[in-house]
Amino acid sequence: MITESLDQIFATLADPTRRAILARLASGESSVKELAEPFEMTQPAISKHLKVLERAGLISRGRDAQRRPCKLEAAPLQEIAAWVEEYRQFWEVRFDRLDEYLKELQNEGGESL
Repeated sequence: MITESLDQIFATLADPTRRAILARLASGESSVKELAEPFEMTQPAISKHLKVLERAGLISRGRDAQRRPCKLEAAPLQEIAAWVEEYRQFWEVRFDRLDEYLKELQNEGGESL
């Protein structure tokens, strides 16, 4: 169900470390060791974050000999973008109505707002 998927994605993205990991992966694949470098946490702690990201479908992990490269998966982010787009359109209509109302007030009062 799409709602459950969005719930999981938003819960995953609520953590700043996971958002930072996704930002790093946006520029290409990285190993767990490379992803752990900028953080003051152990590799097992980073691995836990990666498991959460993987369960949400936001990353995938491969195997290249001893290296386990992580890769950003865009599909769940597109799901979020589509959800946000619905609300952007909703607010755009509201702002257009507000703009029309303010123009009416300006024309009635002869003053600029």
